[in-house]
Amino acid sequence: MTHRVDKSKCFYCGGCVSLCPVMALVLVETNVVCDESKCTKCGICVKGCPARAIKVE
Repeated sequence: MTHRVDKSKCFYCGGCVSLCPVMALVLVETNVVCDESKCTKCGICVKGCPARAIKVE
């Protein structure tokens, strides 16, 4: 599984980054980057994204 961030929806608020319990998400300029090796696939970032921009595929 990988995380996909829809750039047309994301407004880079950093909410998903602050919600991630294992710090797998990082906000880099205008990109949310997921370190898949740290990610536990808990889905908190998907549920917590106010723009509904994150999908796990």
